[in-house]
Amino acid sequence: MDANVQNASNTADREMVIERIFDAPRELVWQAWTDPEHIMQWRGPKGFSNSSCESDLRVGGTFLLNMCAPDGNIYPCKGVFREIVEPERIVYDSTADESHPCGAGLPPRSVVTVTFAEHDGKTTLTLHTRFETEARRDAANAAGYSTSWGESLIRLEDFLTHS
Repeated sequence: MDANVQNASNTADREMVIERIFDAPRELVWQAWTDPEHIMQWRGPKGFSNSSCESDLRVGGTFLLNMCAPDGNIYPCKGVFREIVEPERIVYDSTADESHPCGAGLPPRSVVTVTFAEHDGKTTLTLHTRFETEARRDAANAAGYSTSWGESLIRLEDFLTHS
């Protein structure tokens, strides 16, 4: 388990759960997660930046985030929103390029459910990823999936603190 992630576990053969608690109200965490201008400020592991972000936040809507690695490579994160329950839950799936098993934080042919639960002014964010196969889960993790999300969530925490 990555030290940057408060709780990461494999559930079943094809799933991974990453959880982090933020000292921020749920509405603020939701806004940081869904507003393209905010997403560009924090999404991605340490050293990465984002060149563009488009999001049509509705069921059937698409999103595209172009992550720029320190070496100059661009990693597109593309998907389709399947469920949106503001400010509680977002479900999306990947249309990412098959060339990278981590898919810029959204592995190919995976389904991600993000939940936002508020307790006493803090928000527990849970990122539940269901992979097509156990082998795809293992490949994504070997490519840095949980480590990258851990770093990204630290960046989100910094963003929330300074917003």
